[in-house]
Amino acid sequence: MVSQWGMTPRQSIEGECARRGTRDVAAKCVSILKGEVIDEEFLLALAGPAAAVVLRGDAGGVTGYWPRVWVLRGLLYAWDELATTVLVDSLHDESWRVREMGAKVVARHRVDDALEAISELEDDPVPRVRRAAHRALVRLVEVDT
Repeated sequence: MVSQWGMTPRQSIEGECARRGTRDVAAKCVSILKGEVIDEEFLLALAGPAAAVVLRGDAGGVTGYWPRVWVLRGLLYAWDELATTVLVDSLHDESWRVREMGAKVVARHRVDDALEAISELEDDPVPRVRRAAHRALVRLVEVDT
């Protein structure tokens, strides 16, 4: 999906990594997941025009679930192990969208520390979360050949 800014989320995140460095991008994602002050420029870079809506207070504002979803998506492409604890915590988030995106990050980066929390998500009430959890579990137990 290409935003009206002409970039996919992946391209936008990779651009931020080129500009700031992957570890800094991951650290900013962690900061937002911890509920610390949101760097508006960073959020705009990650989420594009949708972030402007949230930053003006609509769609749940900065305390809603969208910023957490976007920074987890950031961790799909800008992973650093410093994010492990907040990633595992995100799997218990009240928002199903956050849990689903967290499971996708676990699957992509095979975050073994998330095994127990991912296993619990196989019983999540939301089908999309259950499917993402299942894919993550499959990735975690895969044997590299």
